[in-house]
Amino acid sequence: MDRTPPVVNSDEIELYIRTYYSLLRSTGPIRIRSLEETHMTMKSNLHYLADSPELDVSALVYSALRMPECIVDTHLVVLGQMDDVFVREGYAVNTWKPVKARARRRKYFFEARTATMAAFVASVSDIDDLIPSMTTFQIEWNKLHQKLNNGSLHDRLINHKDSDPTHSGELLAIVSDVLGLSPGDLSKLSQLWPGNHLITNLQKAARNRMDLRVILLGSGLADYRRSVQLWWARLESAVPGINMWERPIYFVSSNTHSIVNLITGLAAELRDDVLEYVERDNPEDLLSEYQSLPPNDNGHHHNFLYYASRLHITGAKNRSDLQRMVAEREKEVGVTRVSDPHVLDVEAQVIELNKLDRNRIDPRLQLLSDEEWDLLKNSNAVLLNVDYPLGMAAYHVFSQISTAVGRIVGVYLMGKAATLNGRVGDVMIPNVIYDEHSRNTFLFRNSFTAQDVGGLLNYGTVFDNQKAVTVRGTILQNRDFMHVFYEEGYTDIEMELGPYLSGVYEDVYPQRYPVNEIVNLFINVPYDIGVLHYASDTPISRRQTLLSKSLSYFGVDATYATSIAVMRRILSQEVARMGKAATGAGPLARAART
Repeated sequence: MDRTPPVVNSDEIELYIRTYYSLLRSTGPIRIRSLEETHMTMKSNLHYLADSPELDVSALVYSALRMPECIVDTHLVVLGQMDDVFVREGYAVNTWKPVKARARRRKYFFEARTATMAAFVASVSDIDDLIPSMTTFQIEWNKLHQKLNNGSLHDRLINHKDSDPTHSGELLAIVSDVLGLSPGDLSKLSQLWPGNHLITNLQKAARNRMDLRVILLGSGLADYRRSVQLWWARLESAVPGINMWERPIYFVSSNTHSIVNLITGLAAELRDDVLEYVERDNPEDLLSEYQSLPPNDNGHHHNFLYYASRLHITGAKNRSDLQRMVAEREKEVGVTRVSDPHVLDVEAQVIELNKLDRNRIDPRLQLLSDEEWDLLKNSNAVLLNVDYPLGMAAYHVFSQISTAVGRIVGVYLMGKAATLNGRVGDVMIPNVIYDEHSRNTFLFRNSFTAQDVGGLLNYGTVFDNQKAVTVRGTILQNRDFMHVFYEEGYTDIEMELGPYLSGVYEDVYPQRYPVNEIVNLFINVPYDIGVLHYASDTPISRRQTLLSKSLSYFGVDATYATSIAVMRRILSQEVARMGKAATGAGPLARAART
């Protein structure tokens, strides 16, 4: 295996990053338009038409989905780490309206009176994500403004008030022609701004050019650390019966639903209600998906119920009985959810392994014998699952956890990534990672192989022994950048693994992680490191991309294949650990004797 770090010379990307960090040091707001030139020069793969008068609908949609809908009414964006940072600068965000982005987990608040939006940033990665997204959106919005100021069309669009779908359709046909939209492009905009929102936002674009301003409040590393410390303090207070500093911890970075679905049995219990909901409301056209499920089940039906039940429960906010049932079932199997609206938007779940019920868990996890389940009942270990943070926030979160818990006995990281040689829905298992943040190349032993996942995956392909690259941001890539890595054999692009491994390094070695080195984690790491990525984007081939297709139900197969592999590994590791303790061969037995 070639272990030479890749040489990446992307002067345009580096210039862009240096420019916005330099400007953000200002004590006053900066204009996004001051970044447009360097943004265009970067030739981002996701915003390739930035310097063209032609509308880049895919880039417009991509950036808009990563910000709240109120971005079209926003004049000032304020960035800060937590409530205290905003309050000390005079922004009472706790009185503002909370808003959300559809495709990015981040806390936002909006004050309509001043057209100000507050965005919580957990690390520099949030800045590397937000600034390019805002710049992309403003460039494309202003293209809309330019094209819609077309004499009679402008007047007709501005004065349009008729709610008749026929009249609106005729107007949209004219607008589509002026904007040079294909039917597919118009469909993307209609999905981005459904119903009357499309015409309303086109009217806003026709009236006003966008001139966003942004200011960064707390920018010191200490502010990021304080926000994570506060997050951890809230987590510990939510589980007063569990002393996290004396428990063995299996750390999992995944999502908020898959692990819990596998162990509560709730989806199976709600099966009739969920199917009735699907037949009645047909959310996301799931009825046709259900009717096409193969009769020879390899987890298809369970995966479908998991996905549909989440929609059912989320949509039933007025049913207190259902919400109570969910809370009760999770509590019975040792699950405690921890989320706080005033700090990081990273939900955590604390799961006591000795409370798992073998009668409720997913059948694909039923691999333990009676004797092994008895051993598991004596376990004192906790599974700590966090909703995977963005980029460098992963480093801050893991660093806090590794210093606050008793002992880490396994680290398992699963999540979405882009693939340069596969298809959406494939699974990549890397053991080499180049991290753009530290410029380190990490070598590690991945505890998973293709055999651990292959039998659980119905549609995709599993690739192990892969090389991954952790990037600073999705928009901060261009064709030259990706081809350098592709030529070096890197085929897996994501945002969290490098920061996590920097945290692992500091948990094992008595010093800060190095910079621009080859870091060998094959030795000295006393616990499992398991990494599973499922492909959500194919940026080079463009066969399928997040710009045009949300993973949604399509990603359920890979999500649960990787989740089951993680849970199987944790259960087998814990049974082995408790077996050693029972026979006097492990540290628990030695501790008991003393």
